[in-house]
Amino acid sequence: MDRRRFLRSGASLAATALAESSSRAEHPESPEWADDLVAAAGSAIRVVRIDPAPRFDFSPLFYMQFMEPLGTTDASVEAAWDYWRDDWREDFVTATRMLAPDVIRYGGLLSRYYKWREGIGPPDRRPWMRNYVWGGKETNRVGTHEFVELCRRVGAQPMYCVNFLSDGESAYARAPEGNRSGNADEAAEWVSYCNDPDHPLRRANGAPEPLNVRLWQIGNETSYGGDTFPRDEAIGQTIQFARAMRARDPSIQLIGWGDDGWAGELVRRAGQDIDWVAVHMMQQRPLRRDTVLDSLAYQRQPERAWEELMEILPARVERKLLAVEAQLAAQGAEHPIAVTEGHLSLAPHNANPILTEWLTGVYHARVMNLYHRHGARVRMCTGADFNGMRWTTNAVMHEMPRGRSYLLPVAAVTALFKRHQGRQAVAVSAAPAELDIAASRTGDILYLHVANTDYMRSLEVELQVKGMTLRAGRVLEMAPDDMRASATAVTPEPFVPQEHALAAGDARWRVPPRSVSVVVVEMHEVR
Repeated sequence: MDRRRFLRSGASLAATALAESSSRAEHPESPEWADDLVAAAGSAIRVVRIDPAPRFDFSPLFYMQFMEPLGTTDASVEAAWDYWRDDWREDFVTATRMLAPDVIRYGGLLSRYYKWREGIGPPDRRPWMRNYVWGGKETNRVGTHEFVELCRRVGAQPMYCVNFLSDGESAYARAPEGNRSGNADEAAEWVSYCNDPDHPLRRANGAPEPLNVRLWQIGNETSYGGDTFPRDEAIGQTIQFARAMRARDPSIQLIGWGDDGWAGELVRRAGQDIDWVAVHMMQQRPLRRDTVLDSLAYQRQPERAWEELMEILPARVERKLLAVEAQLAAQGAEHPIAVTEGHLSLAPHNANPILTEWLTGVYHARVMNLYHRHGARVRMCTGADFNGMRWTTNAVMHEMPRGRSYLLPVAAVTALFKRHQGRQAVAVSAAPAELDIAASRTGDILYLHVANTDYMRSLEVELQVKGMTLRAGRVLEMAPDDMRASATAVTPEPFVPQEHALAAGDARWRVPPRSVSVVVVEMHEVR
C-alpha cells in the first residue's frame, strides 16, 4: 500500500503540474488562479471555476471515425454488410447513429493498393482484391457509392484516403495482380467521379447527382516504415497530387501527411496546396518496462493498470501534440491538425480485452478532453478504429453472425461528449488536480466534460462561473461500480449514463471515483 500511495501521489503531482501549465496558458493575466486552486484543494467542497469568455469556435468536423477493410485480421467492413439484405446492417447503422461521428474516413493502409474503380459499377461485376497488409481478400461490395450512402444515413461527412503512389512502397507497383500503385491522375479522376455534376460514368452507375465528397487525405502514414517516401519526395508528390485533384474541384479540402516531424516543412513548401495537416496518435503505449497493460496481468492488478493508464497521456499524447503545434507555429502556419488515426495501443496487438472494460473509460475521456482543449488547432480527431468483430481498438463491435452491434468504452465516452458539447470553448481557471475537465458553451448553456482520475475517492464539487449566476442543470454520469465491467454482445450497454438533476442556484454535485461525466448548466449574466 505504501508503494501504491506513492504512485498515486506521483500521478496527482503530474496532474497538478499539467493543470498549472494549462491555466497559465489560458489566463496569463490572472495570477490569482493558483490561489484559487490551492483553496479549492484544501476545502471539503472542491471548487471548479470557469471563465465563460469564448476562446475559440469548435470545428463541425471535430469527431471522426476511421474505417478500413481489414481482411482476415478483422472482418470490419465485410462484417458490417448484410448480404441477406444486400445493405448495411441495420444494427450497425443504429450504433453508428448513437456514436454520431462528424466525419468517417475510408482507407488507411488499404489505400496503398486500393483501386477505386474496382468498387463502382454493378456489384456482381466488381473484382475481388487481395488484402496485402491484413490477409485474405476483399469483395469490393462496399465501394464509393455504398460508403457515401452510409455517411449520409448517419449524418457524417465522407473522407477518402487516396492511393498516394502506395506511400512510396514501390513493391505494390509489381504485385502479382499487376500494378496496385496509384498516381495523381487516378486520384484526380476519383474527385471528378464523385463531384463533377455531369460525370457520365457516375450517372451510368445510378447516381445522377454529385456525391459531394469534400474531404480527401493524400496518402496514409507516409513516413512510417523504411520502404515509404523520404520526406522531401513525399512533399513534392503531395504538391503534384493536390494540384491535380484541386484542378478537378477547387472546393475540396486536402489533408497532407505531417507526422514524424514533417509538419513544419510540409506547410513551408506545400502550405498553399493543402488545407490540413494529418498526424496519427499511435504512441499511446505504456511507459513502464514491467507494464501490466501488455498482457492479462492487468486483471490481477487493476489498480496498478489504472496508475499506468494515467501516466500515458502527458508523457506521450500531449507531448507529441505540442510538438506538432510548435512546428506549425514556427512557420506562421494556420493549418488545422487532423488526428485521422489513433488509439490506445496494447499487446496482444489490437485485441487486448482491457479496451472493452471500464478500466479504460477515463483514459479515453482524458484523450478527448486534451483534443478539446487544443481545439483551436485540433479540428478533427479520433480515439479508436471504427468498426469490426474482433479488434478491441474499435469503437463499434459487431456480434457475428449478424446479431447486434454495440459501443466499446471509447465510443460510449465519445458519444456522450459529442452529444453534450458547446460550440465555443471556455477556460477552466481552477479545478481539483484529480479532475480532468474540458469546458464549452452554446449561448447561455455551459457544458463540462469531467473525468475523475482518482481510483478510490469521490469529490464533492461546487461550480462557479465568473460573472454568472447558475440555474438548473443536470449531470450525466458513467460510473460503473465494477471497473471490470465490459461491453459484450451479452451486455451491450453497460455504460449508459445515469442522469442527476442540479437544483437551481445550487451547482454542487458528487463526482464518483473513476467516473466520466457531462455537466450541463444554464447560466445567466449578473447584472
